[in-house]
Amino acid sequence: MTIKIYSYLNFAGNAEEAFNFYKSVFGGEFDSVVRFKDMPMEGTDQLSDDELNKIMHIGLPIGEDSLLMASDVLESMGQKIKMGNNFYIYVSAPTRQETERLYKGLSVNGSIEMPLTKVPWGTYFGMFEDHFGIKWMVSYDYCPELGWGEAIPT
Repeated sequence: MTIKIYSYLNFAGNAEEAFNFYKSVFGGEFDSVVRFKDMPMEGTDQLSDDELNKIMHIGLPIGEDSLLMASDVLESMGQKIKMGNNFYIYVSAPTRQETERLYKGLSVNGSIEMPLTKVPWGTYFGMFEDHFGIKWMVSYDYCPELGWGEAIPT
């Protein structure tokens, strides 16, 4: 497996509408639709019913090797969307070690948003802004129970 790079978009509460539009243009099916209510995280107990139904993660495969992904940004969780921070470059690395190398290298002199950690959706994941102002998400997908990937220590 090699490193893959995808686009990750942030929306101000209309990710589902946008992705239904993209799906109507590109075709295909969503590979995932996760709402904030589906993924208990710190702070979600304070969200309104409307916010709980917003998109935490959605993915639409486009062609063989492309994936367009997104989430809604919730101001009640301290997030704020503005032009320039409404997208990330998402890097999917083939190993945990490569994920750590890329995260450490790209984040030098940058601003860490989320350190590399195991997350509930089954990836080793981190987010940061590099010293050029580019936002990155770096991940390693693993599932030792299914026979792929190495276990990630807690």
